[in-house]
Amino acid sequence: MIQGFRDFIARGSALELAVGVVIGAAFGAVIEAITDKVLNPLIGAIFGQPDLDRIVVISTRGGEILPGAILTALINFLLVAAAVYFIVVVPVNKLASLRKHDDEEEVAEDVALLTEIRDLLAKDAAQ
Repeated sequence: MIQGFRDFIARGSALELAVGVVIGAAFGAVIEAITDKVLNPLIGAIFGQPDLDRIVVISTRGGEILPGAILTALINFLLVAAAVYFIVVVPVNKLASLRKHDDEEEVAEDVALLTEIRDLLAKDAAQ
């Protein structure tokens, strides 16, 4: 499953991207709650900061540079991508493979029936 997730992230097909945008927007509140209520307190216990935004602060004359904000956004992105992949893409791929398997069985039955008809016709023609 992890390899499939990596392929999903790297592939970027239009359908999966559209699904990702729609479902990602819907999961935004859930991911934000997980980040605010679970991850930030955990990170605060580990690093002494409630979130990663201010874990490293680079002061400049014009303000502050917060590289931790990028890390927080990256974690949020990965959470959304994982949720979309495991809740939407994996079930859709499973459904598609089941449909493909059923179609292959129907084709195999058709081929077997046509082969039988051909053999019977050849047998009748030979008599």
